[in-house]
Amino acid sequence: MTIQGTTTFPKIRPIPEQVAFDRRELAVILGLYGRMVSAGEWRDYGMSFLKDVAVFSIFRRAAETPIYRIEKRPKLRSRQGMYSVISMDGQILKRGPDLKTVLRILERKLIRAVK
Repeated sequence: MTIQGTTTFPKIRPIPEQVAFDRRELAVILGLYGRMVSAGEWRDYGMSFLKDVAVFSIFRRAAETPIYRIEKRPKLRSRQGMYSVISMDGQILKRGPDLKTVLRILERKLIRAVK
């Protein structure tokens, strides 16, 4: 009778149960949000953290549908980029791998609002 040794299995990384924005990403988003609130354009926000996507929703008034959604989808990292800005009607305004670059589309609206 032959006795085999124990087999070791590679450590499996736990699958995250939800996607979330990290501290650096939230600092960039909330910086833009603060500037737009002080300009009087935005009034409220909401965050959703789901299994496949993290969403930062921006509202003009609290009882409306969001006017913009900033989404983070890590599965799209190697394709179009994991960050996107989506308008109220579902149109993707900008998508890319860098959050600051993607948010420039909303900063243009701040420049127009301040004039």
